[in-house]
Amino acid sequence: MRNVRDYAVITGSYWAFTVTDGALRMLVLLHLHEIGYSPIEIVSLFLFYEFFGIVTNLLGGLLAARFGLKSTLFSGLFLQILACSMLAAARHDLTVALLMVAQALSGTAKDLTKMSAKSYIKLVVPEDDRRGLMKWVSVLTGSKNALKGAGFFAGGAMLSAFGFGGACVAMAVGLGVALALTSALLPRAAGKSKSKAAWKHLFAKDARINWLSAARLFVFGSRDVWFVLALPVFLASGLEWSSYEVGAFLALWVIGYGAVQATSPAWLSRKVREPPTARDLGTWTALLVVPLVAILFALRLDVSTSWSIVVGLCIFGVVFAANSATHSYLVVAYSDRDKVALNVGFYYMANATGRLLGTVLSGVVFQAAGSGLDGLKACIAVSIGFVVASTVCCVPLRLAERHSMQTTAGS
Repeated sequence: MRNVRDYAVITGSYWAFTVTDGALRMLVLLHLHEIGYSPIEIVSLFLFYEFFGIVTNLLGGLLAARFGLKSTLFSGLFLQILACSMLAAARHDLTVALLMVAQALSGTAKDLTKMSAKSYIKLVVPEDDRRGLMKWVSVLTGSKNALKGAGFFAGGAMLSAFGFGGACVAMAVGLGVALALTSALLPRAAGKSKSKAAWKHLFAKDARINWLSAARLFVFGSRDVWFVLALPVFLASGLEWSSYEVGAFLALWVIGYGAVQATSPAWLSRKVREPPTARDLGTWTALLVVPLVAILFALRLDVSTSWSIVVGLCIFGVVFAANSATHSYLVVAYSDRDKVALNVGFYYMANATGRLLGTVLSGVVFQAAGSGLDGLKACIAVSIGFVVASTVCCVPLRLAERHSMQTTAGS
C-alpha cells in the first residue's frame, strides 16, 4: 500500500505540472504571435526548452538513481515555479534573453518530472505482471496528455481573461501547493539504485533501448514538425481563429489523444491478451503515414481546409496515441527495476532530441514555404519522412527483442 500511495503522490504532482506546462507553452506561443514575433523568432525561444530537455534526460536518470526520485521531482516543480514567476515579474518587458532562460527552466522541469513519474511505475508493479505494467503506464501517459490538453485550453482562456502576467502567477501558486505536498508525503529514497550509478551508465547498452529510442526520436519529430508551431500559427493567421479557439481546439485534440492512450490496454493487446511487442509498434508507426497523406490530398483537391485539418488530425491522433502507448510500455518493460531511471532518462533524451528537431523544422520549413497553407503542407510532407525513418528503426528493434527473448529463455 505504501508504494501505491507514493505512486499516487508522484502522479498527482506530475498532473499538476502537466497542466501548467501545456498552459505556459500556449501562453507564450500565442502572446508572442500577438505582439508580432515571426515563426522563426518564436521557435528560437523554444529551442532552449527542448535542448535542456535533452540534457536533463541524460543526467536526470543518473541523479534519480543516486539520490532518489523525490529529489528529481522536487527539483522539476521548483524550476517550473521559478519560470512562471520570472515571466510574471517581467510581463511588461519580455526580452528575448529572459524568455529563453524561462524556457530553459521549463524544459528542464518538464523532463525531471516526466522521468520521475514514469520510472516509479516499475517500482510499483510486480516484476512478472506485464499486463498490469501496460495498464498503469497507459493510464499515467494518457491522463498526462489529457491534462496537457486541458493546459492548452487553460492557456488560451487565461490569456484572454487575465492577461499574460496573471496567468503565470496563478500557475506558480498552484505548483507551490503541489511542491509542498510532495515534500511532505514522498519518501526521500524512492527509486534509488542499490549500486552506485556511474557516468558510464548514462548511455543505454541494451540494443532494444537504443533502437526504441531512435524510433521515438523520429516519431515525435514527425508530430512536432507541424503540430508545435505551423498548425497553431496557421489556425490563428490563415484561418483567423482567436487565441481562445486555437487553445480550445488543440486542448480537445490532446484530451482525446490522452483518452485513447489511457484506454489502449483494452484494445492494443492481441487475442491472447498479451501486451504489444516491437512488431506491433512497427505496424502502428507505419499507419501514421495514412492520415498525413490523406490531409495533403484533401488540401490539393480543394476540400474545405478547416475540415481537412480537423478530420485528418483526429485520425492522426488516434494512431499516434496507439503508437505512443506502445512506446511508453516497451521502454519500461525492457528496463531492469534497478536501472529503470537510467534507461527511461536515455529514452526521453531521444524523445527531447526529436522534439527539438521537429520544433526547429516547424519554424524554418513553415516560414521558408510561405508561412501560410503552403507552409503547413511542407511541414506535413517533412512529417511523412520522419514517420518512414521511425518505421525503419522498428525493424532492428524487432530483431533485438527476439534476440533478448531467446537469451532469456536459454539462461
